Amino acid sequence: MKFFFAPEQLLHQQASEFNRGELTAPFETGTRAEAVLAALQAAFPGCAGEVGAFSLAPILAVHDQSYVAFLKEAYAEWTSEGRSGDAFPMAWPAQGMRAEITPSSIVGKISRYSFEISTGITANSWEAARRSAETALTGARDIAIGAPAAFSLCRPPGHHAGRGYFGGYCYLNNAAIAAQFLRAEGAARIAILDVDYHHGNGTQQIFFDRADVFYISIHADPDTDFPYFLGYADEIGAGAGEAFNLNIPLSRGATWSAYGQALAHSLKEIKDYGPDALIVSLGVDTSAGDLLSGFLLQREDFRSMGAQIGGLGTRTLFVFEGGYSVNDIGANVTEVLEGFLD
Repeated sequence: MKFFFAPEQLLHQQASEFNRGELTAPFETGTRAEAVLAALQAAFPGCAGEVGAFSLAPILAVHDQSYVAFLKEAYAEWTSEGRSGDAFPMAWPAQGMRAEITPSSIVGKISRYSFEISTGITANSWEAARRSAETALTGARDIAIGAPAAFSLCRPPGHHAGRGYFGGYCYLNNAAIAAQFLRAEGAARIAILDVDYHHGNGTQQIFFDRADVFYISIHADPDTDFPYFLGYADEIGAGAGEAFNLNIPLSRGATWSAYGQALAHSLKEIKDYGPDALIVSLGVDTSAGDLLSGFLLQREDFRSMGAQIGGLGTRTLFVFEGGYSVNDIGANVTEVLEGFLD
């Protein structure tokens, strides 16, 4: 199994974030990716692949053109208005306000295109996010030309980014971009299994009305956890996509006993769907002690997770998402991959 990482992904560095009522040091940092990279290099020597360059076409196949144009120019506009530091939103269009409006002010634009307060835009956010998407695309291309599996070490993560919005540390939806790329390369059906602690609201939004991409997410109940307003069990898809969206919310404190059952059910659904390829949005923030989660998975549980996914025998691309306890994430990722390969 090859793994892919582009060093430009480290360029995005927020100075701070607003989280849980406090202005804190950011939880999503380049140190996360560096920890996973070091673990991969130790566990899979000689398996690193070079991340390729792609046009914007695969990104625009998933994200609105106006949104991508905004991301590219946002920080330059921020500084052109005499502002400094990281760019953050100031307001959101609540019910009864005009959500279709895109103000000319950069503060208004950021408020229009974001959905929460912790994720800002820095001078290098666009370059890092684009290279993160290209990291996912490189892994997808490897799968498309015949590789049985690949791992894309994407940072910033992606599954909270929708067609036209960012948030949850995510700017471009790496898993969705990879899925659409594989469709364009001839795959008739793609399954996305999201095992991050938080629901991938962006991925769900992108594919909610489609039958060619089956989205399944095991996550913390949004009644108690981010993103709060999407990820409930009654969200099953719409139109042609009805019955092709499966959410399995679990309560805080969930251990492998509950998680393993949810995973087994998810994998049965995927097997019945019969995808040409599987994309795993791999967040390891389900680990006990993670700084931003409430599940209690242990290190050996990640190996079991990988083994069960590998049991499908489906071409699989792993795309890295969350995981915020730097001392654990590298080992947990390699446990998943080693379990998968075993």
